[in-house]
Amino acid sequence: MAKSWDLRAIETAGGSRSPIVLHSEEEGRAVLIGLEPGQELGDHQVKEHAFLVVVEGRARIDSGGDSIDAGIGTLVLLEPNERRSVSSPDGARVLLLFAPWPGEGHYHAEERAARKRG
Repeated sequence: MAKSWDLRAIETAGGSRSPIVLHSEEEGRAVLIGLEPGQELGDHQVKEHAFLVVVEGRARIDSGGDSIDAGIGTLVLLEPNERRSVSSPDGARVLLLFAPWPGEGHYHAEERAARKRG
């Protein structure tokens, strides 16, 4: 059965401190994050491909020495292990899609085996 979400109607109280996991299976993970004015996802990296979609507002994505000023409807592809940060001086809502989930090396071998058993 198909699932759908109204990304603009979902409450994101707490901004980047309270990401909303919409879906999380082996094929991928979808996370909605509200950035309050001045908030940022500081310098970080993940093991998966990350697709970032700006749903509302504007976001600045700094990655690999490049800066992207992304408005509503912008899609940005970030490579696995690429250092990046995301900020928004005026506030934004972004959807992050990670694929596959979890990516190779995301968990230690023991944690991965436990996930498969459980």
